[in-house]
Amino acid sequence: MQATLSFLYKLATCSIITLMMSTMSCRASVVALGLLLLLGAAVSASARPLTLTTLPTNDTSASGGLSVYFHLGSCPQLETIVRSHVDAALRQNVRLTAGLLRVFFHDCFPQGCDASILLDNGERNLPPNVGLQQEVLQLIEDIRAEVHAQCGATVSCADITVLATRDAVNLAGGPAFTVPLGRLDSLAPAPDSDVFKLPPPTATVDDLLAAFGNAGLSDPADLVSLSGAHTVGRARCSSFGAVSGPAGDDVTRCITETCSAAGSGDRLRDLDFLTPSVFDNLYFIELTLKKNQGVMLPSDQALVTDSRTSWLVQGFADNHWWFFDQFKTSMVKMSQLKGPQGNVGEVRRNCFRRNTGDEGLLAASA
Repeated sequence: MQATLSFLYKLATCSIITLMMSTMSCRASVVALGLLLLLGAAVSASARPLTLTTLPTNDTSASGGLSVYFHLGSCPQLETIVRSHVDAALRQNVRLTAGLLRVFFHDCFPQGCDASILLDNGERNLPPNVGLQQEVLQLIEDIRAEVHAQCGATVSCADITVLATRDAVNLAGGPAFTVPLGRLDSLAPAPDSDVFKLPPPTATVDDLLAAFGNAGLSDPADLVSLSGAHTVGRARCSSFGAVSGPAGDDVTRCITETCSAAGSGDRLRDLDFLTPSVFDNLYFIELTLKKNQGVMLPSDQALVTDSRTSWLVQGFADNHWWFFDQFKTSMVKMSQLKGPQGNVGEVRRNCFRRNTGDEGLLAASA
C-alpha cells in the first residue's frame, strides 16, 4: 500500500508540475497543488510510525516536582473543565489553536512556563510579543475562573496555559498526550533581555539552534518539530521575504497575493495555505515543494536548505506519525522548561496580575 501511494505521489508530482508550467489559471494552479499535497499527506499518513527521541506519554513524574497526577486530589475535574472550554472556544474561532501555541511558546521560551507573559504591563508590550491574541489571553483567564470556582485556588495559570494549548492541538487534529503539572505562576515578568531571545522569523539555522540550545532544547528535532506548529499559524506580511519564485509561477502569486498590495505589512497571511485550521504535516510538505523565498517564513525556509535540519523537514513531510510523535516529545520538554529561579511563585487568582495580601496561595518548590 505504501509503495503504491508513493508511486502515485511521484507520478502526480511530475504531472502537476508540468501543468503548472503551462497556462493554468491562478485558481487552477492552487487547486492542482492542493491535490498534490493532499496525496502527499495520504502517503505520509500511511507511513509506519518512527521515533527519533522518546518520552513516554504516560510518564507520571518530571523534574521540579511536576506530575501528571499533581491535581488529581485537589481538582479531579481539571482536565474536563479545560477541554470543554477550549472546545467551545474553537467552535467559535478556529484561529485560537495558533494563538494558544504562540502564547505557550512565548511564555515558556524566555524563563520557563510560568505564565509571566499573562501579567499586564509586562513582557506582552515588547516587540517580540506584539500581536498576541487578546481572545486567547481572556480564554486562559476564563478557564482559571471556572477552575477556581470548582476547586479553589489550587491550579496555576501556567498549568492552565499548558493544558489549554495541548487540548487545542489535539482538537485541531494533532496528537493527544499527557503533560506533567504543578507549575507556579511567576511573581514578575521575564526580563526584557530574555524576551528578546525569542528567535525572529528572519533567524538563520545557526541562530535558531543556538537559541533553542540555550533554552534547554538542544536536539535539532525539537526545533524542527516545534516549527511545525506553523501549520495552524498566520504571520504578518512584513515577516516574509521578497518573492523570488520562477517567472509566471501562478501558485506563488496566488499564495502571496494577500501581501502584494502597498502598505500590507500588517496584514496576516496563512502559513499553511491549504489546511490553515488543521494541525497536520502539510506545512512540511509545502516547505519541501515551495522553496522559493517569500512563500514561507525565512526561518522555516532555512530549515529546508541546512543539512542539520533538512533531513528532519523531509522526514516529517514523508511521515506525519513521526512528526506527531516528535512534536509530543518536544512539547512536553518545552512545558518543563524553568528559569534560573526554578519553580517558584504563586497560584494567581487573576492571571493578569499578582496576588495581593492573603488572597492567593504562595508556594515554592525546587
